[in-house]
Amino acid sequence: MKPEHFGYNDKIEQLRIQHNLLGFEIGRVISEHKERYIVKTERGEFDAEIIGNLRYTANTREDFPAIGDWVAISEYDDNKVLIHSILPRKTIIKRQAVGKKGENQIIATNIDFALIVQAIDRDFNINRIERYLTICNASNVKPIIILNKIDLINDTDLTKLISEVQKRVKQVPIIAISNTSKKGIERLKEHIVKGKTYCLLGSSGVGKSSLLNNLSGKQLMKTNTISTSTNKGRHVTSHRELIVVENGGIVIDNPGIREVGIADSVGGLEKTFEKIVELSKHCKFKDCTHTIEIDCAVLKAVENEKLDKSSYENYLKMNREKEHFESTVAEKRKKDKNFGKMVKQFKNLRKSNKY
Repeated sequence: MKPEHFGYNDKIEQLRIQHNLLGFEIGRVISEHKERYIVKTERGEFDAEIIGNLRYTANTREDFPAIGDWVAISEYDDNKVLIHSILPRKTIIKRQAVGKKGENQIIATNIDFALIVQAIDRDFNINRIERYLTICNASNVKPIIILNKIDLINDTDLTKLISEVQKRVKQVPIIAISNTSKKGIERLKEHIVKGKTYCLLGSSGVGKSSLLNNLSGKQLMKTNTISTSTNKGRHVTSHRELIVVENGGIVIDNPGIREVGIADSVGGLEKTFEKIVELSKHCKFKDCTHTIEIDCAVLKAVENEKLDKSSYENYLKMNREKEHFESTVAEKRKKDKNFGKMVKQFKNLRKSNKY
């Protein structure tokens, strides 16, 4: 398989030249599982690990390879390679790392489109769609909303559900499909462009793996049913994986994401909630929080039902998460800086005592 089949292009080649990596082979990380990687090149797929210097100089988890990355490699053993460098990323889809304050978790890199998959039969939630849209908008990744399992409702209910989504989500394609009946799959395939990279986003049990099987035309991924006792999806996909599908598009499958913590600081919220941003320009106070202030244009729009109340409340919740995350990051940086100063002072003290 040629490199362009899994996304290589002239821009990546220019990055390779700019960073003096012509002496290395270039591959793409197609699978990641607890710092174990599989890298794909035109010669095949190889088990990979990072060199010691790359690990030593890493400051955060974002400095390690992630699925979708283009990496400079060298072969060191049968079917094994060393990763020497990560090429600059075009886009990064990330969220707050679960259980780790002030840290991000990379979902995938070098993504062109995100397929946000929601099942209509269980915990369908437009608030969650807005969360996924926010992390896509923060990453400059184009979203496509997939409403799955439409074989379980009638056409009237489906039309009503799509209308509800469209009231809150503007200018984003919405495609209704059924993995069982295959309805809508051909329409979705029209959005899959050869050489472009797509990332599947959604909770466990919404049908991401079944969708990938339908797009590829093969039974590539294991699928499972919803637990009857909890009505929640079981984790079938245990790690991230990149697959080239039938028409040449490149799709990354992900484990189900139950928590989508907002770590946005570059405009994702503003783009997702453009209407609230526009309304806020007419608030009396420039620093209006849109909660208790008088002459707040946002609150007035909610009262007059010109702004969806659920969308407004979702915005406030995510904005609080964003602000808390940013304050946690600032606090963490301050602690790291103070620790660095302490280490430097200790080294200077040892040096002065020595001489």
